[in-house]
This record gives sequence, structure tokens and C-alpha cells, in this order.
Amino acid sequence: MTIRDEKISDAKSGNSSGQAKVASASKAPGAFRTISEVADDLGVQQHVLRFWESKFPQVKPIKRGGGRRYYRPEDVDLLRAIQALLYDDKYTIKGVQKLIREQGVKTVVSGADSKAPGVTVSGPVQQAMAPKARSAAPLAMADFIDELTDIRDRLLSA
Repeated sequence: MTIRDEKISDAKSGNSSGQAKVASASKAPGAFRTISEVADDLGVQQHVLRFWESKFPQVKPIKRGGGRRYYRPEDVDLLRAIQALLYDDKYTIKGVQKLIREQGVKTVVSGADSKAPGVTVSGPVQQAMAPKARSAAPLAMADFIDELTDIRDRLLSA
């Protein structure tokens, strides 16, 4: 069965996922990827990739006729790092933006790559990639509320 025959049988059965799998399996590692191929590879929806493009100017797919996006391997690596920071390390969008701005794209991408199982990360990359401790936040908030309550009471008694 040829690729054309598989596409026709997929189209008849309503299965479009076979087409993307055939196309991505036959591409070289350095080849450009379509948005559907990248979305399938990362396990996210296409609109998520478009949203990330709007939030991270470092992701610059090439746009061809009709607005088709083609992602370079570097873009895919950066998107994979962004996904790991957002989903695995629980960073916020602003946190990832700040990390990329302060550490640079190469550091963020290499830091995400080095977080493979069995690999330890140390030094500035570890500090940059570690989620911020939030245990002090409730204490600080309680102190802040107490201070505001005292100010309110003083204003009401004046």
C-alpha cells in the first residue's frame, strides 16, 4: 500500500491522524514541521501553539502562503522546553517569559533537555529552573492583612 492509498483509505474512514503520522515519520530530523505535526508531537492542541507564539516572540515559525506555519527544529525544541516549564515545573507564562529573558533561549532549551531521568542539573540552570518557593507567601499575606486591619481600626477611631 502506498502513502497515497493510505491517505485515501484514511479519508474514507474519517481518520486523518494517519496522514500526519505518515508525514512526520518520513521527515528528516532537521526538516520543518507543520503546526499539526508539532501539536501531535507535543501532545497539545494547535491553538495552544498559536497562543504560545503570541506570548513568546522567540518562537518564530515561517509563514507561507495561506498563513501556513512551518516550525524549524529550534522552534520545536523551544516549544518543548516551554511545555516542560509550564506543565511539568508549573511555571506561569510570565515566569517562563522572565526565565527566557534572563537566561536566554539556549540555556532554557538545554536546561529542559538536561532534565531527563537520571540526569542532575546544577548551578545557575538549576536555580533558574527551580520553581519558586511559595510557603512564605501565606505568612506574608497574613502579616499584610493584620497590618491593614490595624490601619483600618486606627482610621475608624480617629
